[in-house]
Amino acid sequence: MADGYGASAFLGVSRSLSGRAWRQRPAEAATTRAHMQALGLDEVMARALSARGVAADQGADFLKPTLKALFPDPSSFMDMDTAAAAIVDALQGGASIHVFADYDVDGASSAALLVRWFRALGADLPIYVPDRLTEGYGPSARAFDTLKARGADLVITVDCGAAANEAVAHAAAIGLKVVVIDHHMMREEPPACLAVVNPNRPGCNSGQGNLAAAGVVFVLLAALNREARGRGLFEGKAEPDIRQWLDLVAMGAICDVTGLTGFNRALTSLGLGVMSHWRNPGLRALLAAAGSEPGPAKTNHAGFILGPRINAGGRIGKSDLGARLLSTDDPDEARMLAQELDALNLARREVEAEVTEQAVRRVEATGAHADDSAAVVVSGEDWHPGVVGIVAGRLRERWRKPVIVIGVDAINGVGKGSGRSQPGMNLGRAVQAAWNEGVLIAGGGHAMAAGLTIAADRIDELRAFLNDRLSAERVEAVAQDWVEIDALIDPRAATRDLFDAFEQLAPYGPANPEPLFALEGVQAREPVAMNGGHVRCRLVGPDGASVRAIAWRCADLPTGKALLAGQGGLNLAGRLKADDWNGRRGVQFEIEDVADPRMV
Repeated sequence: MADGYGASAFLGVSRSLSGRAWRQRPAEAATTRAHMQALGLDEVMARALSARGVAADQGADFLKPTLKALFPDPSSFMDMDTAAAAIVDALQGGASIHVFADYDVDGASSAALLVRWFRALGADLPIYVPDRLTEGYGPSARAFDTLKARGADLVITVDCGAAANEAVAHAAAIGLKVVVIDHHMMREEPPACLAVVNPNRPGCNSGQGNLAAAGVVFVLLAALNREARGRGLFEGKAEPDIRQWLDLVAMGAICDVTGLTGFNRALTSLGLGVMSHWRNPGLRALLAAAGSEPGPAKTNHAGFILGPRINAGGRIGKSDLGARLLSTDDPDEARMLAQELDALNLARREVEAEVTEQAVRRVEATGAHADDSAAVVVSGEDWHPGVVGIVAGRLRERWRKPVIVIGVDAINGVGKGSGRSQPGMNLGRAVQAAWNEGVLIAGGGHAMAAGLTIAADRIDELRAFLNDRLSAERVEAVAQDWVEIDALIDPRAATRDLFDAFEQLAPYGPANPEPLFALEGVQAREPVAMNGGHVRCRLVGPDGASVRAIAWRCADLPTGKALLAGQGGLNLAGRLKADDWNGRRGVQFEIEDVADPRMV
């Protein structure tokens, strides 16, 4: 490995072609030495561990997380014991229990977890998922009326409900009991129901605010087992081993982009291990429909292969397809659902590409993405509500600031929007504040993502509100928007062995970023612009050694233009990815940023 540590601007890059500065990821020297001694790691790996905030006494649990060491007491969650007691009461009393789930992967995974626990006890749990277009996000009076008409006595909401005070009040008025299991930001005053379990609920002392809803449901399953065990419900029968369903928990954690640290890291890491056996008929069928082969599961499987297809049902198709897929044990049904979701995902890509192109043109024409703006809010008539969140994510990558994309119904003048945020800027809290101020019809979310409903004639007001509200956070976020490098290497050192060594840090996500490597003074040879705006090339170092590389969605940006020009003497930052095409056991360099030393 080459040397290049020490300077505050790594390799002297104070402004890359994307406008960012580079630095070595900060790490405490004492903690680095402690990891080297305790874990037998080399300095580069030990430093990477320290740089991710792993304390000297937490290294072993981080590298090999276990539920035994990290599982929290379910009772530490506010209302968890009450929720478990209420559900088991209803189960024992023969009540009709239904689960109400959000239409994304986390909601589908959460619903499937409960369905499988109930099935293990010989009970059915019908699933209700609202239609994104006609009902919108979360519980509504209409949905509760429908469930009541179907004979429901108790409804368990998962991945939604924490801010549905009015809808839950309606449920109480019609004699419908409700238990809320959620993880989103919520108001001080919780919905008036049997229980509200949410680690982000004000006053909850669980310390598990980074969990996805599926993680919260998994803890609920442990509480349900404990409650049922105490009542003797498992006498003469096996107690459900909830660990067999950790693959569903990992799906929720990864696809909801949660912080993979602590207990949540253990859930995700162990869940990927369970997923690797591909015993869930739905996941196995969806993998086949996507044209992928079974093998060791990685975050890529959940986030880029399975997740988008499960989400496609809620985005532009039937909202309950994902939950049905993940909860079925029938291989034929799983195959049918997987094929339908795969087809919907292809259609979703076409709609997404069209909306993205229109949104980029609209923003750039108005200059709404200028450096002095804290957030971008863009809207268009009849943009499909099912893709606005994905488009917001694409635009956030492009402009590195919070983006909200709103599709306006031209008939009723109401917009449905979704936003994605930049690290250091709490978009969910800002959207909640906009709702509190009466700017929105509905709205909520968490730090990195939010959803909202708004009258079309108030979109400009929302834009002004968010730019004012987030301006201070924007200043701090820009100051912290470094490209943080873990190690400087040359193309010859970009090997599978290096990739495998750093894989000890996986799974990656917020709060545990994927390792970023820098290459110095390389040339992009044989560059090719691909469909989708991607650029493929070969990076050649001063000694002639090379590594295959790709840069995503950048052909029209300064980074992509520099690569396509075949420019030499470039500094690049990127990630190593496994390259097993045609049996090769190699790596590919996934380019994150490009700097031209002549311009910094």
